[in-house]
Parts: sequence; C-alpha cells; structure tokens
Amino acid sequence: MKLTDIEQARFNMIEQQVRTWDVLDPQVLDTMNAIAREQFVPERYRSLAFSDTNIPLGHEQVMMAPKMEGRVLQALTINAGDRILEIGTGSGYLTACLAHLGQHVTSYDIMPEFTAAATTVLQENSINNVTLHTADVADGIDANTRFEVIAVTGSIPLLQQQYHDNLEIGGRLFVITGELPIMEACLITRVDEQHWSRESVLETCIPPLLNASRPQEFIF
Repeated sequence: MKLTDIEQARFNMIEQQVRTWDVLDPQVLDTMNAIAREQFVPERYRSLAFSDTNIPLGHEQVMMAPKMEGRVLQALTINAGDRILEIGTGSGYLTACLAHLGQHVTSYDIMPEFTAAATTVLQENSINNVTLHTADVADGIDANTRFEVIAVTGSIPLLQQQYHDNLEIGGRLFVITGELPIMEACLITRVDEQHWSRESVLETCIPPLLNASRPQEFIF
C-alpha cells in the first residue's frame, strides 16, 4: 500500500469509525493519527490495520477495533504527567497511544512473544517512555505501586479488588467486566483511600484476560 493510501485509510478510520463512536477528544484523535497503527498489526493481518474489527493476535487474544481503543483513551482523560499501568500489552498499539498521552507506561503481558514484538515496534517508533514486563498479573500487582491511570485490555469475568488499590486518589481505571453475551466497560475512579466510584461507559465484548478469575459455578 502506498504511503498516500495508508494516510487516507488512517484518516477514514478516524473520521468514519472513531468519531462516529463519540470519540471527539482532540488529543485522542491526534494521538491515533500520530501513531502508525499498521506497524503494530501482525504481518498476515496488515491489510486489516484500519478496519472496523478486532484483529487476532494469537492465544485467543485480539487487537481491539480502533473505535474501542478510542473510547478507552477518551474515558481515561489522560494528562501529560500521568503514570499509566496497562494490563495486557497485546500488539503494543494501545501502549504507544497511552505513552503518547501520558508521562510513562508500565505494561504487563503474560505472553513473552507479545512483549518481545511490542518492544521491537515501540523501539522502531522511538517510543521510549514505556517499561514492558512479561508476567501473569490477572490477580493484580503490588498494591503499594500506584498510578494515575490503569487500562485493562482484556475482559475480567469477575472484578474484585485486583487493581483498585493501585490507583492514586483521583486515578482512573478502565476495565471491561462480565461474560458473554453481555460485558460492561466501566470507568472506576478512586475518590479517597477507602472509596471508589463506578461509571458505566458502554456494553461491548472482548476476549477475557488470560487466567482471570471467573465466578464460581453453582452445582445443583
């Protein structure tokens, strides 16, 4: 694909998909225009880079559709000085967008090939304010480590207190909870040391975070 065709496809993605999903924050739109999404897509799916679809990454995980990524970024209202935690590096595209908007991103993924590929493409794009870790953190990380922003990129069937305590006061957590056929994207904000508010953003469906806890099944 020619460079002019790529830029036209990126423009169409933003104007016809992202904007029409009520993503109107100029900083978010500028970020999605600035980050070369096509470079983060697995080679065999490169033709789908700007399509309105989830893109398979392997291990039953996906790169979220552009409109969903836009909603995540907009809901988190990221400031330039924010420290960000990402659970689920995946392709590294959302990682790059978060890094473009905030001060620093700490990102975890359970799959070593995901973190390895993301490391390469982030370096190729001179995105240096990111620290990647390969680890299973579906049940949370050290509660003494706090961030202004947390983005969880896989759904969590049963949301407990996995990440709440990692929020600074006023910090925002974006997470998708529930199981098929209905999942809810929520924004959780830490009000003070003991209280959090919860706002429903939209209904959507994405694959679960690997090893995430599930509700206990009743046996009759």
